[in-house]
Amino acid sequence: MAFSDYQYEIYLNGLVGTPPPYSTSVAELERVARERLDPGPYWYVAGSAGTGATERANREAFDRWRIVPRMLRDVPVRDLGVELFGRSYPAPLALAPIGVQSIVHPDGELATARAAASLGVPTVLSTAASHTLEEVAEADGPRWYQLYWPHDDEVTLSLLDRAAKSGYDTLVVTLDTWTLAWRPHDLDHAYLPFLRGTGLAIPLSDPVFRSRLARPVEEDLDAAIMQWVPMFNGRPHTWDQLSLLRDNWDGPIVLKGIQHVDDALRAADAGMDGVVVSNHGGRQIDGATASLDALPAIAAAVGDRMTVLFDSGVRTGSDIFKALALGARAVLLGRPYVWGLAAGGEDGVRHVVRGLLAELDLTLGLAGHSRPADLDPSVLEAL
Repeated sequence: MAFSDYQYEIYLNGLVGTPPPYSTSVAELERVARERLDPGPYWYVAGSAGTGATERANREAFDRWRIVPRMLRDVPVRDLGVELFGRSYPAPLALAPIGVQSIVHPDGELATARAAASLGVPTVLSTAASHTLEEVAEADGPRWYQLYWPHDDEVTLSLLDRAAKSGYDTLVVTLDTWTLAWRPHDLDHAYLPFLRGTGLAIPLSDPVFRSRLARPVEEDLDAAIMQWVPMFNGRPHTWDQLSLLRDNWDGPIVLKGIQHVDDALRAADAGMDGVVVSNHGGRQIDGATASLDALPAIAAAVGDRMTVLFDSGVRTGSDIFKALALGARAVLLGRPYVWGLAAGGEDGVRHVVRGLLAELDLTLGLAGHSRPADLDPSVLEAL
């Protein structure tokens, strides 16, 4: 079944008086989530660094590009399939690593993983998850593991070992969040879920980390939290330390947070398999460059040496189209699926992903193309 068929499924259900249970508008889903959630959890997902200038820049960058449709082309059937790191997927989309998902729905990452598995797209599990590596792996879909890299090599190796044994085949290393940014909404609500013990399921279940504690987690949670927080927060890793990961992870390694061509080139020279062009959705630096603005030069510099992925600011299927045209091999979707999670758990996530892929499928065909591989900058015009 084509992804675009989802629209007809919705229309046909309407004939028997059954409209979709959730809006097809990401903005409306966010509005509903804001009404349902307490301010702390809502703003932890929705908020950005500083004034929000980077988040706005991400959206404005998409608006500066226009799709140029071509007519009378034989494209009634499209194939959204893509190969990433030697594996085939039905669409150029993965669910970005977003931590502490239980603050918006009790099932959290379990629901997200089940929805992704049902559609065959990868979910990228955050180290800051509300459920363990092993629990989320039970969804048995394509799964990647995102590492918030601890400053304890033995703990790091334990996390990598657990991920590999649980079937996570691609390692995504987030570089841009080695310390928390100034986030006014979180500060105004004095809300940091990690300090409340939420989003620590993976480290608190790790045997090596637990061996560092004077008392078991179950007897002294606060001490465990205070042991973990400085282990992964407060100081960056450096390029020369990447060898630890390369030597101890057999699968692909992707560096997330790349915004400069020189960093992308250095990642390729270090033997990395991919990069995610990302500014963390505007959550880390206020006034930073938009990810979409950084994408073309990075793709041109390293696209023939490694896989270039993209995130930050994606809200629609046409956004995905534009990112693919500007050099991304696939896109990581962030906040929109969390609003779906807040609205309806697993079903809500599935609804959002199906909707965006339906829109991508339709946009591809209406613009006169049959495959993501057909896209390049010539299908767009810059304002």
